[in-house]
Amino acid sequence: MIGQFLKDKLQQRKDNLSIRNLSTVFPPIDFCSNDYLGLAKSEELKNLIKQNLENLTEYQNGSGGSRLLSGNTVYTEETEQFIADFHFAESGLIFNSGYDANVGLLSSVPQRGDTIIIDELIHASIIDGCRLSHAIRYKFAHNDLNDLEAKIKLGKGNIFVVIESVYSMDGDIAPLPEISSLCEKYQSNLIVDEAHATGIFGNQGRGLVNQFSLEKKVFARIVTFGKALGTHGAIVLGSKNLHHYLINFARSFIYTTAAPVHNIVAIKSAYQILAQIDHQEIHQKIVLFKKLIKASDMAFLESESAIQGIIFSSNEEAKYAAKHLQDKGFDVRAILSPTVPAGKERLRICLHTFNSDDEIVSLINHLKEIAN
Repeated sequence: MIGQFLKDKLQQRKDNLSIRNLSTVFPPIDFCSNDYLGLAKSEELKNLIKQNLENLTEYQNGSGGSRLLSGNTVYTEETEQFIADFHFAESGLIFNSGYDANVGLLSSVPQRGDTIIIDELIHASIIDGCRLSHAIRYKFAHNDLNDLEAKIKLGKGNIFVVIESVYSMDGDIAPLPEISSLCEKYQSNLIVDEAHATGIFGNQGRGLVNQFSLEKKVFARIVTFGKALGTHGAIVLGSKNLHHYLINFARSFIYTTAAPVHNIVAIKSAYQILAQIDHQEIHQKIVLFKKLIKASDMAFLESESAIQGIIFSSNEEAKYAAKHLQDKGFDVRAILSPTVPAGKERLRICLHTFNSDDEIVSLINHLKEIAN
């Protein structure tokens, strides 16, 4: 019975052209990855990681256990505080991934009788964390302040409003100051996922919470290291009490093997480079892309971030467009329903500092071929 169930579910995906497959073959011009600043490919970062590892007197290949058993180190704790200080936060706790951080935070802090209110386009990791909580849950219309206020008024107990500062599929920015004001008005706790804002916005890439000077008005921030920082993992930033609480109650922290020291070294090294990067370079790429796409006849999503979306009306159209660009050497992927709503399938185009202006112009020209 279970074998037939698996076959039927996979066949449904095949029938609506939304089946997922792994690949190890990538077109040469990257407009797909979240490596916005090129740090994942950076020889400078690679060399700094090597140098910083050599400066450690000794370290193990693996941590050997969870942070609460054998997996904790002084270096990890120092790195957590280094990152917290960089983001003007009181404290921080590193998790093995952004998914683990969101699940751990949302499943452990809100309690039965509390209320979680999330943007309808929030990331799947936050949805899964909320599902593991016993709190009451509401969604509000995307970036809609009136709907958010209406949902907050329904809230009971401790109220948590959870948003992304930059949304991963649309690339648009949340109205952070206005949402923060609403939370302050109704004594609600604001949680901001800064995954796609870190490295792009704020002074030295500190994120949009920093750009709007809201550090002291946000209950918790989630910063991931696998996007602009080019490494792996995530940190939850907040108060020292939150830090200690998560150590005691976040199951995705407690019951997992800790990241090895060389991963922590990579994260700290990336931050050392982040502070030296010219962050205007990525914004120049964004401005160029937006100028060119606005001059075309294509449907696109308004975005000030490194994530740009070209809209199509079906999975079939989006997949055809992606294949056309891939055949021309551009690594661009289609985002299909049910990941995005039916009728809003899209090409998710990520811009990077290493994309030349000529590559961006050429990409737009080949997109026009599809439109024509």
